[in-house]
Amino acid sequence: SIFTFLILILLVLLTVATFLWNLLVLATILRVKAFHRVPHNLVASTAVSDVLVAALVMPLSLVKELSAGRRWRLGRELCLVWVCFDVLCCTASIWNVAAIALDRYWSVTRQLQYTLLARRRISNTMIALTWLLSAAISLAPLLGWGETYSAEQERCQLRQDPSYAIVCTAGAFYLPLCVVLFVYWKIYKASKFHMGGRRRNAVVPVPEAAQVKEASQEPQMVFTARHAAITFQTDGETWREQKEKKAALMVGILIGVFVLCWIPFFITELISPLCSCNIPPVWKSIFLWLGYSNSFFNPLIYTAFNKNYNNAFKNFFVKQR
Repeated sequence: SIFTFLILILLVLLTVATFLWNLLVLATILRVKAFHRVPHNLVASTAVSDVLVAALVMPLSLVKELSAGRRWRLGRELCLVWVCFDVLCCTASIWNVAAIALDRYWSVTRQLQYTLLARRRISNTMIALTWLLSAAISLAPLLGWGETYSAEQERCQLRQDPSYAIVCTAGAFYLPLCVVLFVYWKIYKASKFHMGGRRRNAVVPVPEAAQVKEASQEPQMVFTARHAAITFQTDGETWREQKEKKAALMVGILIGVFVLCWIPFFITELISPLCSCNIPPVWKSIFLWLGYSNSFFNPLIYTAFNKNYNNAFKNFFVKQR
C-alpha cells in the first residue's frame, strides 16, 4: 500500500540520516585538534555507538520489517549477531548519554576539583565502563540466557525470560535513567540556588562605604571600599550562572528526548514477560524504531548547544568543496 511504502521510505531516510550525521560528528572531532579533549571524547563515544546502530542494527531491523509476518529468514547465526549488536550499541548509546549528563553536572558544580586532568581521567573511565557493561549485557544471549532464535516460528527476538528481562532492562535503561534524572535535578537545583542568591554577594557589608565606580550599562557592578575591604554585587548574570543555565537546558532537552524515545520500548520489554502480555507486533516495531531514532537526535542536541561544532561543520564543507 501507499502507506506502507511511505513508512518504508521514512525508515530508510532515518537510517541513512542517522549514519551520516553521526559520521560527520566523528569526522569533525577527528579532524579538529581542539576537539581532541574532554568532553568531546564522550561525544565521540556516543557518535560511535550511534553510527554502529545505524550501520549494523537498523538495516537488519528493516529487513525484518519488510518480511511477511515480520519473520526472520536469515538464519540463527545472523540472528545472534544482530541481537548482540542491537543490545550492545543501544545500551552503549544510552549509557553515553548518562556519562555526558554526569560530565556536565560535575563541570558545573565542582569547578575547582574537576580539573582538566581529572575530567579526562573520569571521562575515559566512564567510556570504558559503558562499553564493558554493554558488552556484558549483549553477550548473555550467546551464553544461552535469553535465547533469541526459533527455527520453527522463524522468529528472532530475545526470549521472554523474566529474569533476563529484569536484568537487561535495568542495566540497559532504568539504571541510567535514574542517573540522568538525578543529574538534571541537581543541575536545576544548583542553577536556581545561584540565581536566587544573586545580588546578595558581599565580602564585608559596609553600610556607609564610599562608592568608587558605577557602570551605567548592564550588567551593573558597584565596588565599595573601607579599611582595605572590598564588596561587590552584580545586576546581570555571572559567567557561572550562564553556564549553569545552558547546562540545565542542554541536559533537560537531552533527557527529555531520551525518555520519550526509549521508555515505551523498555516498559513493554519489562511488562510483557512478567504479566505474559501479548503486545501486537506492530506496536513492538513502533516502539523499537522510536528508540532507534534517539541515535539520530543525540548529535543534533550536542551540536545545537556548541557553536564550535557549527563553525567546524561550515569549515569542513567549505574545504571539501
